[in-house]
Amino acid sequence: MSATNLFEQQRANRRRSAILVAIFLLFFAWIGFGGDIIFNLYTADAPPGSYHHMIPWLGIGATMLAAGVAWHSWKNGAKQVLWATGAWELIEASRPEEKVLVNVVEEMAIASGVPRPTIWIVPDKDPNAFATGIDVNRAHLAVTEGLLDRLNRDQLQGVVAHEIAHIRNHDVKLMTLLAALVGVMALMAEGTSRFIWYGGGRGRRISGKSSGGGKKGGAGALIFILLALWIISVILAPIVSRLLALGVSRKRELLADATAAQFTRNPAALASALRTIEDASEPTKSIKRGTAHLCIADPLGRRLTQKQGMLANLLATHPPMALRVARLKAMAYQYERTGVIPEEV
Repeated sequence: MSATNLFEQQRANRRRSAILVAIFLLFFAWIGFGGDIIFNLYTADAPPGSYHHMIPWLGIGATMLAAGVAWHSWKNGAKQVLWATGAWELIEASRPEEKVLVNVVEEMAIASGVPRPTIWIVPDKDPNAFATGIDVNRAHLAVTEGLLDRLNRDQLQGVVAHEIAHIRNHDVKLMTLLAALVGVMALMAEGTSRFIWYGGGRGRRISGKSSGGGKKGGAGALIFILLALWIISVILAPIVSRLLALGVSRKRELLADATAAQFTRNPAALASALRTIEDASEPTKSIKRGTAHLCIADPLGRRLTQKQGMLANLLATHPPMALRVARLKAMAYQYERTGVIPEEV
């Protein structure tokens, strides 16, 4: 990878993320307004008194529904994630491990220049951690009990720095929004699929001769092509949106690793922590598939993150762990040799 300034990569990733969000919105618009276009063309030549589809109520309704559900999911996403994992808020530390965690979080919040996030403990023996929230002032950092039990202070500092890097880089806001959009896309696909297969009487009335006797020539071919594209879009939209969200997640994991090294000045500690987390044999049972991309390591069993290649690049929630560890070790080597943490990711 060519040497690129860390902050330039931040801006580049934000541009890519904005493009991906725009793609999601275009999917919503096509599913809704594309159906309106098809209905409009099909009913344009219908005889007087028959139904003429002139108002794009499908597009308006689908877009408003999608925006409303996405907004609700985004505003309440952090609470839903924490609730789903069974996490409890650490208000007053009682165990030595909890006191160390509070101290480390406060240190890294000062180092990063962001307000201290609220701290949560996930009752799970597998070591893992994640951050969630809608902005730096309302962010949450959660770690599993297994993480506290297995990592030493330096390793824990590296993991906390990684999660606070997600907060400072606005990753948690973006990934919450993307998760909401993926969910809405799946909901819309389910609804439109049911409309296609179980529409019943209305579909028969539109397709009958009373709706214009059918279409011939170029108009009929155009309607058929648009309908085929529309159905394919409905089927593929949840899959494509999920893959795009995973792509954003993988890119931002590498950026958070490098940013954490900047905060701690100790990239080797994070590399060691990642290796310890990766060597854990059991998946994080408390964290489900919908929030897997928020974690520092894949909580669902790490077969894909142990591999490289096209399949892993498409389906894995995180970059290959070996790649992340190697990059951090390279940063540690350069730091020992020059006394400067490199800004390349």
